[in-house]
Amino acid sequence: MFVATLIAAPKGPGLPAAVSDAVARILGASPQGAVWLDDGFAVDVGFETPVSDAQRDEITEIAAASAFDCVLQERAGRRKRFLIADMDSTMIDQECIDELAAEVGIKDRVAAITARAMNGEIAFEPALRERVALLAGLPETTVAKVIAERITMASGGATLVATMRANGAHTALVSGGFTVFTGPIAGRLGFHENRANRLLAADGKLTGAVAEPILGAAAKVEALQEIAGRMGVATADVLAVGDGANDLPMLELAGSGVALHAKPSVAARARHRVDHGDLTALLFLQGYRRDEFRD
Repeated sequence: MFVATLIAAPKGPGLPAAVSDAVARILGASPQGAVWLDDGFAVDVGFETPVSDAQRDEITEIAAASAFDCVLQERAGRRKRFLIADMDSTMIDQECIDELAAEVGIKDRVAAITARAMNGEIAFEPALRERVALLAGLPETTVAKVIAERITMASGGATLVATMRANGAHTALVSGGFTVFTGPIAGRLGFHENRANRLLAADGKLTGAVAEPILGAAAKVEALQEIAGRMGVATADVLAVGDGANDLPMLELAGSGVALHAKPSVAARARHRVDHGDLTALLFLQGYRRDEFRD
């Protein structure tokens, strides 16, 4: 058995029943068999045969026109035991390094490099070194100021972590950013653990260097494998979420890899994509109902 999960943006007009019916007909399923996970916003449509390219294309066209997400997958095993998540522009709304750069008036310059790296146009590691070098001399205390004044948690993130933890899943925040951010943010969101790069400082100021080796795409894959192995979890039982090119190998390895509001090159290659919903979409695609969510 397979399932199509249709998810509307939580603050939008919702998901008309007619849309669910249309998708069911495309998949050769009975519209009456749809199961609403959140009335008017998220629904499961079960079907029995693997989806064809023509069916997928037709559903994609309807989803784009009606602004909803659709995740197609096997029903068995879709509830995962380990969540591994990117931080910047995934679990938070910002890119931390861009916000640090804003404190010295060079956000546009740094953000342009960040965007190219996240879209896979330039290699992640040298791009990170280049951006960190521009922050030399910035007081370490700026980090706390940025967290307090500039960083916001992405919608649905705390609920995602709390709900999966309540159901026995392990959770890890693994970022190409910096430990000075992942520590406080992981604590606020309730992650079991976190990993990231380490900014170097001396005499209370950033040196403009980052500790080597840099945690990039390969290190995220290694983190997934190492933590999953330690927890006794198969990669098929892992849910990974991210938005950048350095997340893609991690998304491709996980049993469910979700590109969340991702860069075009990432969204095009990820197994699943969420363009309209928030992080609670990752609960719906696992079959959780709204009344099972934890805060």
